[in-house]
Amino acid sequence: MNILDTIVEHKRVEVLKRKQKRPITNLETFPFYGRKSNVVDRGILNERPGIIAEFKRKSPSRGEINMNADPVQVAGAYQQAGVSAMSILTDRDFFGGSFTDLQRVRESYPGLVLLRKDFIIEAYQLHEARAYGADMVLLIAAILEKSEVAELALEAESLGLGVLFEVHSEEELEKFHPSIGFVGVNNRDLKTFQVDTERSMALVGRMPGGIIPVSESGLGNAREIRRLWKAGFRLFLMGESFMKEEDPGRACGKFMEKL
Repeated sequence: MNILDTIVEHKRVEVLKRKQKRPITNLETFPFYGRKSNVVDRGILNERPGIIAEFKRKSPSRGEINMNADPVQVAGAYQQAGVSAMSILTDRDFFGGSFTDLQRVRESYPGLVLLRKDFIIEAYQLHEARAYGADMVLLIAAILEKSEVAELALEAESLGLGVLFEVHSEEELEKFHPSIGFVGVNNRDLKTFQVDTERSMALVGRMPGGIIPVSESGLGNAREIRRLWKAGFRLFLMGESFMKEEDPGRACGKFMEKL
């Protein structure tokens, strides 16, 4: 069993426990549940690359990255730097994240576009995303059947959540559903953790029409970002290159200046 399989099996038990503790009817009473979602400013993406700056404390591939960073402080610096969105890991055991991180950032920065990044396997997690203040969610093709992608994408749409659909291959692209607005190519293989940005280059020409293409992971060079942007990508999800620094927000600001 590879690490991705391990995470998904762990997630099934984790979500079941949360459902028993806090049903959807309870989540619907949360203050953020009924709010209107923020959206990525699409207009600016044709002028320059947009960055989805990530907040994560650790990962299975890198171990501890930055366990002491404060998400609210980092979010403020990310917003000041001009990012298009912020990705917040809510997986606790493998990435050191929490719903508290997401909730605190939403409370502090109402206008910031927030992506809940987790291993979403059922609709209950979409309602969690709404309750804790997310605007977007990640759906990973590698852990979902095509029918599951359609079901989750439509449920997300009904809840007013944007969807970033993550793929690694042309075969996974076939699971795409028309209600999805963002398609991301993860340059990191979730089974081997090897990184290759040529994965993005190989798939950009095969993207469905009408979506915003996103390149994810293994990005830290402004020249590489510009190359991918010229090829057709419009958003770039970056995490470790910022989070490994003592001051992630400052690192993000310096990188944005290079772009």
